[in-house]
Amino acid sequence: MRDLESILQSFQLEPAGENRFRGSNVAVGHGVLFGGQVLGQAIVAALASQPDKTAKTVHTVFARGGSSEAPVDIEVEAMSAGRSVASSVVSFSQAGRLCTRSVVLMTAAEPDLIRHSDPPPGITPPPPAPASGEWEVSVVDGVDINDPDAVGPARLDVWTCFPGAPADAGMDQPLLAYATDGFLIGTAMRPHAGVGQALAHRTLSTAVLSHTLTFHESFSAADWMLLRHEVPHTGGGRGYGRAHVFRTDGALVASFVQDSMIRARPDGAGPL
Repeated sequence: MRDLESILQSFQLEPAGENRFRGSNVAVGHGVLFGGQVLGQAIVAALASQPDKTAKTVHTVFARGGSSEAPVDIEVEAMSAGRSVASSVVSFSQAGRLCTRSVVLMTAAEPDLIRHSDPPPGITPPPPAPASGEWEVSVVDGVDINDPDAVGPARLDVWTCFPGAPADAGMDQPLLAYATDGFLIGTAMRPHAGVGQALAHRTLSTAVLSHTLTFHESFSAADWMLLRHEVPHTGGGRGYGRAHVFRTDGALVASFVQDSMIRARPDGAGPL
C-alpha cells in the first residue's frame, strides 16, 4: 500500500470512451479496494475536463465494497462548468455493479477578500525523508493503532509525505487524498481496550461509509504534512471522525470528515 509508483500508476487513468476511464488498483493485502485510491482517482477523473481548475471539495459515498483484484470503471457526469467553479459526479463500478460515487467541486484561483486560518499545532516535523519510492508515515509519539491493547484518547497526529513524488501540481491533491483515508477508524478504536486496527476484516467489520475532503491551500505531496485526527463520537456500529492537514510552516492546507462502520463481524460475513 506504500509503493509510490503503484499509487501514481493508479492515477494514470486509461480513457475508455467519452467521459469514461478505467483505473488500476493498489494492492492493499486484504483484497478490498482502498478508499484513498478512489478519492484520488475521483479528483483526477473530474479534473480531466477542467485543466484550469483544482479540486476544492470531494464528497464520496462508499455504497458497496470493491475488490482490489479487478480494475475499476469510472464515469464522469458534468454538473456545471463555470469560469470560477465547476462540479462533476464521478461513479465507480466493477463488473457493472456501482460501488462508489463522488461529487467533486472544482475551483479556479481567486484573490483574497478576507483570510484567516486556525493556528498551527506547533509539533516538530521529522527530518526530511529520503526519496524512498514509498509513502512515508510517522505517527507522533509512536502510537500503535493496530495494537488492541494500546489504549489512549481518540486523537492521533500523523506526519505523512510522498518523497520523490513528481513536481506536478495535478498529483499533489490525489496523493494527499490517498493519505487521508487510513487513520480515522484506528483513531476511533484507541479508547477501547481489546479493539484495534489489526482486527479489521478479521473479527471486526470496518469500512468507510462516506468521506469529505476540502482543500484550502497549495502544498507539495513530497513534503511532510501533519494530519491531526480526532473522533468525537462512536456508537451504534458507526464512527464519526475529522481531521486538519498542516504544512510544516503551519499553514492549514486541507480538512476532512469521515463516517465509518465499526462492528463485530459474524463468522463468514463480508465487510458490509
